[in-house]
Parts: sequence; C-alpha cells; structure tokens
Amino acid sequence: MRQIFLLYIPPGNYEALVHYQDTIVNRVASDRIYKYLDKKLIAHLQNIFGMKPITVWGSRDSSANRRKFNRMLPGDDILIIEGSTIKLLGKIAAKTVNADLSRELWKNIKNEKNLEGWDLIYFIANPIQIDLPFSAFRDLFNYSEDYTLRGFCRISDAKLEQFYETYDDLYSILQRLKNGESVTKKEVIFKTLDEMLDAQKVQEEMRVPDTTISEHLDMQWKLIQLGMKSGAKVWIPKSDQQKVISQYAFDSFEKEFTAGIDTPAKYVENIDVVWKDEYRIDAAFEIENTTAIYSGLLRFSDLKIIAPNSNYPLFIVAPQSKRNRLIEQIKRPTFKKLDFGSKVKFLPYEAINDIDNFFKNSSSGLNVDLIVGKSESIN
Repeated sequence: MRQIFLLYIPPGNYEALVHYQDTIVNRVASDRIYKYLDKKLIAHLQNIFGMKPITVWGSRDSSANRRKFNRMLPGDDILIIEGSTIKLLGKIAAKTVNADLSRELWKNIKNEKNLEGWDLIYFIANPIQIDLPFSAFRDLFNYSEDYTLRGFCRISDAKLEQFYETYDDLYSILQRLKNGESVTKKEVIFKTLDEMLDAQKVQEEMRVPDTTISEHLDMQWKLIQLGMKSGAKVWIPKSDQQKVISQYAFDSFEKEFTAGIDTPAKYVENIDVVWKDEYRIDAAFEIENTTAIYSGLLRFSDLKIIAPNSNYPLFIVAPQSKRNRLIEQIKRPTFKKLDFGSKVKFLPYEAINDIDNFFKNSSSGLNVDLIVGKSESIN
C-alpha cells in the first residue's frame, strides 16, 4: 500500500516559495547533488534520473517530522500544497538526512541565527505542476471541509485503506481530475471480473499459435529502439529478452521495472514492449500476428481491471490487414464494458516502419505524442 505525504506551504511564505522555485520548478543539476551523497545513493538516483536535473525538497529535522520521514519509501506519493491549491504531484524516489546538502540547496534567507536547516531531504520523481484545488483531494479521502493542513503530514493508515479499497492510484486520479476526466471506482470494474476471467479461459483454449515470431521480433526490436530514442527506459518480457540479446546484441532493458509502480508485476511483465520513465509507464504495446488478435487485448483488460484510472496509451501493433479483425474483437461485450474503443489504439506495422525510417539517423527527438498521432482510433 503506497503511502501519501502532504507538504503544506502557507500562503505568502516568501522563503518557502523562493526555495520551491529553486529546487522544484527549476530542479537541481545532478552533479550539484551527487557530491554530497554516498556511492550507493548516487547509483540509485542515476538509475532513476540518469544525469537529468532532479526535483528536491526538504523538511525541518524535528522529532515529529523525523517519525514521518522514517516511514517514507520509494514510490510513495507526495503532494506539495500552497494555501488551498495542490501545486505539485510526484513520487518519492529516495531520501537522505543530509545537513551539507541542505545548506547547498536552501539558504537561510531571513538570516536567523541558530535555525536548523531542511535536513530531511527527499528526491521526487515524475513531478507534475498540477494546480488542482485541495478540495479534490479532500473529497477523495472523505475529509471534512474544515480539515486543516499543517507542515509535513502523512495520511493515516485508516484513510489509506479506505481510499485503496475504492480507488487504484492517486497519481493517475489527480491527473484525470486536472484534465476534467471522470474517475473510475474499483467496484465498477470488478463487477465484470468473473466475465473477464471466463472469457479469458475460453480465448486461451482457442489460442492460435504464433508462427511468425521473426516478424514479431522485428517489430519488438523497432519499438525498443524507438523507446530509447524517446528517452524512455524499455521493458520486454524476460522470455523475449534472450531472443533480442542473441539477434541484436542488446541487453539494456529496464532492470527494476515495478519500482514505484502500483500495478503488480504479473500484469505488466508479459506485455510485449513497455516504455517507462522514472516511476511512470509512458506507453504499452502489444504486437499481434495471430488471426484472433485477442491476447494483447486480454493483457490490457487485466491492466484496466486493476488500474482503471491509468492514463498512458495502449497500442495494439499489427499489420494494416488485421485492422478489421481488431475492430471485431473490440466489439466483444468483455472489451466493450472496458470502453476499449476509446482506450486502445491501433498502430499498424506500416506506421512503425515509417517512424523507424524517419528516425533512423537520430538518437533522440521522438516522443509518445508522435506515436499517438500515427495511431488510429478504434471507435
């Protein structure tokens, strides 16, 4: 169960707002941070951020703050609130108690003597400037209208359990609310679970062997390369990794795929290609060569059952000639209930080949939006 931490900045707190601009909005060059850290923590941060600037925040080292800080784990959610507005949404990547780094990052603007620094330091992955009313968060957790925020807070276990019984992932939910989208409760999706499992059993019994593995591997390799050119980390199933290593001498797959991601590993580890950035999935691709075109849709349905509010794009990758077959499958009641007509996109082999050719001599510059633009809606 992911914990949720809140950091409250009172309106008009000039010192905190200056620090927010310096190390949240502007971020901090990694070499400025790494010189104060031990090798183990540096290696961990480099695995997450590489050499990109890092979002950093800190709290006073009081006994109350230390108790909360000690419970903080990688992958936990953190919100920074100014007044009545959620300014930032992110994931905890790592933490350290470090007075030297605190002095490097946050000067005592008021020049008050004998004032302790912000030594409880946490590094934030996937930060989003969200500017969402705090009332949206309060409503999700059934807090009263007079609930008052103070300093550094942790949501109680009772509130967390209540939330996760109803919803899946706070990070995705707040993004959806910011975009004006509706939020799905787990119970709405779980009503179809028995039907989904029955359908999956029938489909698995009818499974058509994939005899075009070389074409599958070729598409997988192209998506791996395109993912790297987008700046993402790339995951493919462990059963496929050796094939790619043998054929293309490539082994730079994501090593800690599920770190900080709320989706259980078994629901993502067999998706053909996943692009990932820090503690977030950017895109998921299922490559289909079989006549039935259902296995990829079933994997995506698993994802949507356990994470109904996830908002990264899902792509079925197949030859253009299979488009009509995919439309037939999408119309099945099982997938219709999950609204796959709007949630899953068709990405033809031909489009992948075009993108691959365009970026053949480039090592960067690609992004997920371009892939979405080349895909087709199934509606």
